[in-house]
Amino acid sequence: MDAYLALLADPAVWAALATLIAMEIVLGIDNLLFISILTNRLPEADRPRARRIGIGLALILRLALLSTVAFIVQLTTPLFTLFGHGFSWRDLILIGGGLFLVWKATKEIHHNIDPDPEGDMFEGGRAAIGFTAAIGQILMLDLVFSIDSIITAVGMTNHVPIMVVAVIVAVTVMLVAADPLGRFIGNNPTIVMLALGFLLLIGTTLIADGFGAHIPKGYIYTAMAFSAAVEGLNMVARNRRRARGGRH
Repeated sequence: MDAYLALLADPAVWAALATLIAMEIVLGIDNLLFISILTNRLPEADRPRARRIGIGLALILRLALLSTVAFIVQLTTPLFTLFGHGFSWRDLILIGGGLFLVWKATKEIHHNIDPDPEGDMFEGGRAAIGFTAAIGQILMLDLVFSIDSIITAVGMTNHVPIMVVAVIVAVTVMLVAADPLGRFIGNNPTIVMLALGFLLLIGTTLIADGFGAHIPKGYIYTAMAFSAAVEGLNMVARNRRRARGGRH
């Protein structure tokens, strides 16, 4: 008890907590985008439940991984060296997750561009996915994002209670934002394509990170924010043109 009181009295702990919460929320954007896009392929009645389950799984995975911090840290130990780079379990997980994300985003872009579902090169004409398949894919990406998130958190603080609080706050924000974001993406086709482009970018970044080519996250999120701002201006312009057209 005294140890926890000492933590609460330390200003550096509060600063670390605020920084970690902000970082976890930003890292959660990737996870939330994937969940929103994937669940929008489900029947409308199933979407909120699938989002809650997906985000709940993300919370469970993160808290479970926090209980094995010593093991998670060992995931960065090189297993073998190839082309001068030592590959660890973390690298292999990031590469696998990045490849899956690139494949999934490419498939979703194909489904959005191709007006004819017949002869689909990916799924033989099936435009929808099942609830169980959606949850399975969400769980797979939850694991990748959770491991990356926890390893980053371990690098910022040694206090597990701070990590737990930051993860719970970040996942709560994801839970609150999930349904509005899903509806917004579903109601704006151009936003769908932009979000899929973000997933391609995130997947490519994960692959590069796995191969040792670290790209600062600030560059990635700045590019995403700039693209989102430009698309926001386009949406405002389209709405104003429609409003002017309706008055004539």
